[in-house]
Amino acid sequence: MTALTWLYVPGDRPETVTKALAAGADVVVIDLEDAVAADRKEYARDATAERLTDPQPIPVHVRVNALDGPLAAADLAAMAPLPGVRGLRLPKVTAPGQITRIARATTRAGGDAPPLYALLESALAIERAYDIATAHPALRGIALGEADLRADLGLRDDTALDWPRSRVVVAARAAALPPPPQSVHPDTRDLDGLAASCAHGRALGFLGRAAIHPRQLPVIERAYLPTAEEIERAETILKAAEAHRGAQALPNGTFIDAAVVAQAHRTLSLTRRRR
Repeated sequence: MTALTWLYVPGDRPETVTKALAAGADVVVIDLEDAVAADRKEYARDATAERLTDPQPIPVHVRVNALDGPLAAADLAAMAPLPGVRGLRLPKVTAPGQITRIARATTRAGGDAPPLYALLESALAIERAYDIATAHPALRGIALGEADLRADLGLRDDTALDWPRSRVVVAARAAALPPPPQSVHPDTRDLDGLAASCAHGRALGFLGRAAIHPRQLPVIERAYLPTAEEIERAETILKAAEAHRGAQALPNGTFIDAAVVAQAHRTLSLTRRRR
């Protein structure tokens, strides 16, 4: 199933983690970094390790602390072997060598590292996006951390992020990784703004979005699922492609070729996800 929603939850609040697992997100991300106060970091790590000793009902990722800080190594050592960890989210990645080192350090007994996901949150990371995306086979995705990136670049307008957003989308595609999900929408009550932002992100090539509150999940899913019109158009394209070979035009004048057919397949694949 294609994931469209990633719900972040603080690692030092076990009761909230339990609620998040039943909230309807495709992936729950237990956060040991920004959502946890400095004096709660060790407790958050221990509580998360205890929770993820066993497999969970849905995929659970863990965002460890910043890679250039003193806590990341202990986080990675504690989380990587756990059966309940389906991915490690790495904040503030700036270089491909970080991915390589972490993949080696977290290799499990069976010989594989857990899936890694890099968060690009600085100008340097954006400049190195493709190199990071191709650093190691254990890296399964990249995404933006827009709050830190906005601060690093000194941006005042949200549209100023469109270039780095597109850069990350292109880097992911070039590296044969899934389309990146959007960064979080920080205002949990502004659902109209969230929907508009998701529509813009979808137009840029993102697929799905991170959330910080369960009320955001249905808005994100609606925004990223194809509309009835898009489904009908995709079905028409595939029927025409099955009936004819090579490039052709539909009765309404729409020209279709292999690229258009591939996009139609991607559209219909989203209709088969769990509702």
